Amino acid sequence: MVQLALYSTTHCHLCEQAEALLISLTIQYDITWIPIEIADDNNLIEKYGIRIPVIKRIDNYTEIDWPFNKEEIIDFITA
Repeated sequence: MVQLALYSTTHCHLCEQAEALLISLTIQYDITWIPIEIADDNNLIEKYGIRIPVIKRIDNYTEIDWPFNKEEIIDFITA
């Protein structure tokens, strides 16, 4: 199982698109993910504020920044 974190914030249409992509992939792939609200933490705002949405693998801490598509996420989680 691949565990992911989705760094995002509310009222972000790109973040909503990224979340929809992850939801669609949970049907086909053994992944779980948790949303992480960056607005609650100044350090996260500084690190991810202009990069969100960002998907991070929990096992190896690699990240992909927006823009990404379904195929790129599949490559990311199967690498």
